[in-house]
Amino acid sequence: MSQYGLGMTLAAPRLLLSCVTAASLAAAVALPATAAGGGGGDGDRTGRAAAPGQAGRHPGGHGKDLPKVPVMRGSGGAVSSVDQQASQVGIDVLRAGGNAADAAVATAAALGAVEPYTSGIGGGGFFVHYDAKTGRVSTIDGRETAPKSFTDKAFLNPDGTPVNFDKAVNSGLSVGAPGTPATWAAAVDRFGTRRLGDLLKPAERLAREGIVVDQSFHDLTAENEKRFAMFPETARVFLRDGKAPAVGTRWNNPDIARAYREVRTHGIASLYGGKLGRAVVAEASDPHTAPGVEVPRGQLTLGDLRAYDVVHRKPTHTTYRGLDVYGMPVPSSGGIAVGEILNLLESYDRRTGTSLSEVSNAEYLHRFSEASATAFADRNRYVGDVSGVPTNELLSQGFANERSCLFDADKAQPRPIPFGQPDGDYSACGTAKKTTGLPNDGRSTTSLSVADRWGNVVAYTLTIEQYGGSGITVPGYGFLLNNELTDFNFAPVQPGVPDPNLPGPGKRPRSSMSPTIILEDGTPILSVGSPGGATIITTVAQVITEHLDRDLALVDAIAAPRLSSRNGTEDAEPALLGSADGSALKALGHQLRESAVIGNAAAIRINGRDDFEAAAETTRRSGGSAMVVHPAR
Repeated sequence: MSQYGLGMTLAAPRLLLSCVTAASLAAAVALPATAAGGGGGDGDRTGRAAAPGQAGRHPGGHGKDLPKVPVMRGSGGAVSSVDQQASQVGIDVLRAGGNAADAAVATAAALGAVEPYTSGIGGGGFFVHYDAKTGRVSTIDGRETAPKSFTDKAFLNPDGTPVNFDKAVNSGLSVGAPGTPATWAAAVDRFGTRRLGDLLKPAERLAREGIVVDQSFHDLTAENEKRFAMFPETARVFLRDGKAPAVGTRWNNPDIARAYREVRTHGIASLYGGKLGRAVVAEASDPHTAPGVEVPRGQLTLGDLRAYDVVHRKPTHTTYRGLDVYGMPVPSSGGIAVGEILNLLESYDRRTGTSLSEVSNAEYLHRFSEASATAFADRNRYVGDVSGVPTNELLSQGFANERSCLFDADKAQPRPIPFGQPDGDYSACGTAKKTTGLPNDGRSTTSLSVADRWGNVVAYTLTIEQYGGSGITVPGYGFLLNNELTDFNFAPVQPGVPDPNLPGPGKRPRSSMSPTIILEDGTPILSVGSPGGATIITTVAQVITEHLDRDLALVDAIAAPRLSSRNGTEDAEPALLGSADGSALKALGHQLRESAVIGNAAAIRINGRDDFEAAAETTRRSGGSAMVVHPAR
């Protein structure tokens, strides 16, 4: 076993840093703290000021890079993300005296430079924060918004039929007002200790100096060659002679470095009504395309960007095994669906008389699948950016107990499972109405977790929707615009049943992003999140239950073969599909199909004061990156 507590074969690095040293990145963030921002507290409690002489210190030498490993335990704070360079940036911020919010913002910005197909300036996300001084969990809703001109017919053809999904994705019509830069500013202002401009310096430098392309980056680019070629600016930035850059070659993006510099020096106002915003609107409203290519124009205006603001929302809350589970509320469906899955599993325990921890793995997966499908039936019917979403009832144990009456330990329920009635009167088994399959949704999201030595914790998930978003790059600024508006249902999911996720003016499309923080007796013990579209919900719930109920180490819970049951045919990774457990699930009536990769989770276990275990993927997407400030020896 290595000095970092790793007893497995390490995955190859995701992307290799070519010219930027950790020392130079640390220097970029080892700057005086600002006095601005609320909710932080004093330097002794929450890191609002670095202790004298602490900036940049590391037990192995000033600014030393940490290795890429999927699990690391130690002290001083922790970062887990999908990328080594991004995690290193976050660690450098923590070393320099920054707190969890500072490190989360810097890590997210770095991901926009080295993982440009999953997140960035052109997207949005959800930020969940635990404040050690107040003991409160807060959230920032940085979801993209539809233009004011959008209606429920925005994605319908003149004859009333839905627009072709791929056509909508690769167009300006899919682009919503980005929320990510506003989220960064709000997080730093409310929870952080550093200036946003300083936290963006490492990302700017990473983008300018470049990365060495590995197989995964090459493959993701190659998969998008055809649609990137539709947009000359995208082809110029991301392709080389019309092809994905070769493995081992250097790829850099000085244009996005320019975008980061613009935000650093002129603030987020540049996007929300200024120079950068004008460039975004010009390209979204009338995308530059290759000869012979025509795509729908977008409706985004400068007024839409000026009107954009993040929303500070009360988190969702449920209890599980005596623990407090906090997540993201509407317009995310993640906090509600994850919470309902956990409530249902507790109810199944009571109905069967056998705890989830005591059943076989196949029986665990059966229960997990039934709970997930049931939660998705309710999610699809009730959750969206509308008034009156019955969040408290959907998360009540009484509702879960009523819904669990459909559960059969010996066979799978026919899909789709009927949606329930979260009306406060819980005795029957629900209605005869049914939900249909999920709409299309992308899987290009990214997620990160951060914890600092003062006890603050962040779970942050952000996205541009599909890999490569809309495929449209802002000329001169090198970042891809989102296609988040295709997260709306183009038409009602079921005729005659109200659909909360239809497009609307200024509306935020429903999301599955599920950044989650779990507390025990008021103290954080777990932060977890994942990308993966609608599979985010099942990935996060499976990691939680594999770790808490099945007694797997956190890294093993992340690595376990995944099942994603979303009230239709179930996705299963090959290792599960071809196993005895997969056969047992089929014998119970589960309809499984192969999905090569489900999720890409990042998590942190807090074992006590200043004792952290960061964990990430071992092999999915070439493996993630778990780091702590002071690794245990």
